[in-house]
Amino acid sequence: MPLDYERLLAVNIPSRQTLTRRRCAFYALAVGVGQEPLDEAQLAFVDPARDLVALPSMASVLAYPGNWLADPGYGADFTQALNGEASIELHRALPVEAQLLGVTRVTSVVDRGAGRGALVYSERNVADAATGARIATIHATTFLRGDGGFGGPDGPAKPPHALPAHAADRTVDLATRPEQALFYRFNGDDNPLHVDPRAAAQAGYTRPILHGLATFGVVCHALVRTLCGYDPRRMRAFEARFSAPVFPGETIRTAIWSDGSFQARVAERDVVVAYGWAEVAA
Repeated sequence: MPLDYERLLAVNIPSRQTLTRRRCAFYALAVGVGQEPLDEAQLAFVDPARDLVALPSMASVLAYPGNWLADPGYGADFTQALNGEASIELHRALPVEAQLLGVTRVTSVVDRGAGRGALVYSERNVADAATGARIATIHATTFLRGDGGFGGPDGPAKPPHALPAHAADRTVDLATRPEQALFYRFNGDDNPLHVDPRAAAQAGYTRPILHGLATFGVVCHALVRTLCGYDPRRMRAFEARFSAPVFPGETIRTAIWSDGSFQARVAERDVVVAYGWAEVAA
């Protein structure tokens, strides 16, 4: 069954979430914050007994509607789906507890051609249910590797961020844990590709891969440490394009430029896994 282009463009999915302090702390733990137990700056993200703060990348899972593309009615081969890009725009500091409302819609679908896959661009707006105040806008690009050639438009595709020509100003190494995908999936993404060896093999991988949005969180941690001095309120926007998977247990080495650009690679394999930029207030 080919992708149902018209049904995708009609997507309008409301969602609701009760965000708690424990949930906020769990998100940070699930992307590897807190591995240095004597670093009190990190403890502020993971200890609900403290004056808790939220890692900005948590916006990517707020009021998350789940893996809605797995609905067979859309015609997608979800076993071949990958996070292609993710971006967040923060309209205010993220809360650590709130009632949240989200609305997800598809903004465009691009047919890259038979054997080359398809791109689904989506947007989610998240607001405080009590006041209606906008909290964040989240954009995502889902790469459907098995669904090209369905007869849809072949563009326009979003251009990649251009990295500076000179060497990066800072480099940060952050380790992922072997079981990290098992924790991260409880943020709402239960795609078996990340935990089931058979599902990973069916998708062409030697073992389960880390969620793209978990990599997103690890890189956000590196940027908040380096560019924001662990003050998450300074990050206004963050965007990443994913270029290769991370296997849980690998180290993500993030090269960071002073203008907010970054490139992340797996240190053990010297493979670029993500690149993009962040907007940081002075």
